[in-house]
Amino acid sequence: MTLTKDHIGGLVFLCLSVAYGYYTGEIPLLPSDEFEPFHARTVPHALALICGALSLALLVSASRDRNDRLQLGGYDFWLVGLLLLLVVLFALALPWLGFTLSTVLFLLGGYWLLGVRQLKTLLLASIPFAVGLWFVLARLLEIYLAPGRLFTALFGG
Repeated sequence: MTLTKDHIGGLVFLCLSVAYGYYTGEIPLLPSDEFEPFHARTVPHALALICGALSLALLVSASRDRNDRLQLGGYDFWLVGLLLLLVVLFALALPWLGFTLSTVLFLLGGYWLLGVRQLKTLLLASIPFAVGLWFVLARLLEIYLAPGRLFTALFGG
């Protein structure tokens, strides 16, 4: 069997979907939500199933052409590594800086790594998105987002 980029992508996303689906069972439910049709686990379960189905569809429909072999030349693995490091730093900064500031810094760093160097573009692409996402999550969906330990230490809370 010839292993192509489509096969590898499908397998990676299938593994991520299975792991994500498994860990959705760890999401705590309120005692009254156990038998409700829609609760905190509903959307994550649906996302895991949809992603798993799409991964399987990619595996089944992947090209089996012998000329379509996997070639790793031309990919910027250094950039991928830096972006993954940025994701880890975002996860570490989240409890300390809070959602909004961590997200702004994550987006600024990501855009900068991807080649955006104009300060105005960096700020206009990062701040409105982070604030808008915070507004949707915190105000419209009423999801509690902790302000961060640093904010709480400086301003009380």
